[in-house]
Amino acid sequence: MTANHARQLLVLPDRDAAEEAAGKLTAEFAGLGRPELVRDALAGEDDAEDAQWLVVLEAPEDGGWSAEQLARLDGLAAEYEGWREED
Repeated sequence: MTANHARQLLVLPDRDAAEEAAGKLTAEFAGLGRPELVRDALAGEDDAEDAQWLVVLEAPEDGGWSAEQLARLDGLAAEYEGWREED
């Protein structure tokens, strides 16, 4: 089984969802470190309500992301009406 060492992004609809998801991730994944929250304005939009929020997650230092961890990230993103991308 090969570990995935790519940075993961959870793309979420608003800041509240991003903060809640980041809190859950910090509690669930020991040694993950603090996820970074980044506002991602949609192209051509200046209105803050048109922004998505990214939860940026570096690969765990103990060997990268396992398939189970990636599945959990997918589930958590979906729980907040978002999705996961690799960076």
